[in-house]
This record gives sequence, C-alpha cells and structure tokens, in this order.
Amino acid sequence: MAELMVRPMRSKDFGWSASALLLAISGIFLICVGCYFLFIRPALLPEDIRYMDLTPAELGSIGPRLAAWLNHVFNVMGGYVTATGVLALTLAATAFRQRCPWAVVGSIVAGLVSIGWMAATNFMINSDFKWVLLVFALTWAASIAAFAVKARRAVR
Repeated sequence: MAELMVRPMRSKDFGWSASALLLAISGIFLICVGCYFLFIRPALLPEDIRYMDLTPAELGSIGPRLAAWLNHVFNVMGGYVTATGVLALTLAATAFRQRCPWAVVGSIVAGLVSIGWMAATNFMINSDFKWVLLVFALTWAASIAAFAVKARRAVR
C-alpha cells in the first residue's frame, strides 16, 4: 500500500480520461465553493433578506444574532463542501482513472446529495447563484456520463 502512495501510475490504461478530468474539475469547483463559504460569504446576502421577506425593523431586531449564527453554519458548511471537493478530486485521480465500478457508484451518490441537491435547492429558493451551481452540478453529471460512455465502449 505504501508503494502505491509513493510511485505515480505510469500505465497508459490509467491516463486522465474525460470522465476523470470532469470529476477533477467538479472537485475543484466544490473546493472553490467551500472556500467561498469559509472565507468570503457574508452572513446575509440580499437574496436571503428577499427570501425571508423581512422589514428593515425586523432585520434590525434579529439581524445581528442571525448573522452570528449563520457565520457558524457557513463555516461548517464550507468545511464540508471543501471536503467533498477534496474527496472528489482524490477519487478522480485514483479510482475513477482506474475505471473502478464502485468509484462511479460512489460518485453518483455523492454528486446527487452534494452539488446536485445544492443546485436543486437554489432553484427552489430562486437564488441568484442557481445557474452557477447548475453548471457545477452538470459538470459532475457529465463526468458520470463520460464514465458510462467509456464503459459501454469497453464492453463492445
């Protein structure tokens, strides 16, 4: 096992296929989204206030407490989104490149419950970021589709 960690793969069979590249790009997207939540995103965006339909007086009353709470929530969320991106990038660089069938199963489930659900929820709340997140989710889905196409060709 330690030998696998030190020596890079040199076989042509384990090159960077389109599916592995797309999954790696998806992982990088998620790492960027996670860092946005960790380091850049304010507690309340204009779309949050629109969604909650708060008056200025109501926002002034709960805003500071809500902002403090949301900073904690977004720190946790940012960490998890970043971790998902790191794991997707790692999966792309290892098992996805090796065409491991369980890698695609794990990627389907992870994509659905992470960026897929995030994009769907952002459409439900009519977020300003819904289209960006849809592109990220479609990149992940494209990696699965490319994997399936390559697997079908290999069976023929």
